[in-house]
Amino acid sequence: MNSPAPIRISGKDLGQLALPGACARCFWLSRKVSRLPYQIFPGIFSSIDAYSKKVVHGWFDRHDSAPPWLTGLGDVRGYLAPPHHTQFQFVHEETGVCLTGAPDAVFTRPDGSLIIADYKTSRYTPTQSKLLPLYAVQLNAYAVIAQQVGWPRVDMLALIYTEPDTDHAAAVATANQRERGFAMPFTAHIEQVPLDPQRVYELMRRAAELCRAETAPRSRHGCPECARVREMIDLLPGSPPDE
Repeated sequence: MNSPAPIRISGKDLGQLALPGACARCFWLSRKVSRLPYQIFPGIFSSIDAYSKKVVHGWFDRHDSAPPWLTGLGDVRGYLAPPHHTQFQFVHEETGVCLTGAPDAVFTRPDGSLIIADYKTSRYTPTQSKLLPLYAVQLNAYAVIAQQVGWPRVDMLALIYTEPDTDHAAAVATANQRERGFAMPFTAHIEQVPLDPQRVYELMRRAAELCRAETAPRSRHGCPECARVREMIDLLPGSPPDE
């Protein structure tokens, strides 16, 4: 008998289970439906993240050192090109989960160890701090994958928030006024994340259990997303057929 296909889960999707308001039914639905409706993510954020990588790598290439605004990471000597998710994954035999990911940044220490970081184009606010459990699992998933694929030791994880400077002084600064448009400066805020690989393995076991369930698990009491799903379903009876 053939073994079942691995359950493919990204580090970020796995982190959904770590949020305080995590709902088993919502996670189950997200894994059963290939593409959820009404999910729109503006591409500009991906463009800014990609630009951040180019800025950092360009600084390293030009100065042979880290940018001053990355001093919060400690002694950083260089960088590695971030891997594509197809090359950065492993199958956990116990659960059958194929854990995948694509870190934004990988920096090297003088002793050869690594720092894995992710860029977040947003202000560091209390709302963002609510997402820290998700981001922590995401980064730790990268560290687990790195270990499994034979990378050097990962000794630090970090979130690098790039916050846009949009006050009046920045808006009227001569340096930000251009003939063809304008420039927007960003300020970096570094948030270190504790290494906790065991949390990743715990959540892989939970994810495998939910993904293999044949019927939807119970909704978390008071889950607003489940309430919206029920509201949409209630609107459907009696609706005219699709043309």
